[in-house]
Amino acid sequence: MRHVIFDTETTGFEPREGHRLVEIGAVEMKHGGLTGRTFHVYVNPERDMPDGAYQVHKLSAEFLSDKPVFADPSVGQAFVEFVDDAVLIAHNASFDMNFIQFELEKAGLPKLDNEVVDTLKIAKRRFPGSPASLDALCNRFGIDLTAREKDGHGALLDSRLLAEVYIELTGGAQAGLAFEGANAAFGGQRIIVPPNPVRAAPRKALLTDAEKKAHETFIAEMENPLWRRVLN
Repeated sequence: MRHVIFDTETTGFEPREGHRLVEIGAVEMKHGGLTGRTFHVYVNPERDMPDGAYQVHKLSAEFLSDKPVFADPSVGQAFVEFVDDAVLIAHNASFDMNFIQFELEKAGLPKLDNEVVDTLKIAKRRFPGSPASLDALCNRFGIDLTAREKDGHGALLDSRLLAEVYIELTGGAQAGLAFEGANAAFGGQRIIVPPNPVRAAPRKALLTDAEKKAHETFIAEMENPLWRRVLN
């Protein structure tokens, strides 16, 4: 099974109001492990950069002015070819897909019809009432945010972080998976998950009292939840 975890940066929230993509980042995952293959491109939005958007990703109109437009084969078509038939994974996927599909249509390219997984929805189901931003999930799972805290948002960095979050959300890294090609993509370190990993000590509970209370409220609003019948 092949997955592509991706993220975008934009000039705003709605492409039909004149906002455009300015960055796309993506990483490839096969059989539950990152392969090291990545896609990354800056995009000339052919417009100004609102200050609010600049404060998030620090990409200025001047910096982007000599970058290719989405219709250039190195951007839109290249992203479509990288994605191919993979399952797409994004955080708040409707936002990213809205921009991708709009830009594809504007460039005269076929829209994507891939299966799409939204990690935001998964996180909200798993942790009802808790913060579900990428930062919050990284903190929950103990994923290092040093680079993000230093350099801010970036589509490729956020895709890599989201890949780690997705692995945790779906049960953790599978034993024995080698992260092929990691030398090039992850600073020369080859990452291998040892077979049958065993924790040195039980992992401490991550739920706060507020989260436990929110979960109890969530259960109370359900009609005859199965686990209540089992526990009682």
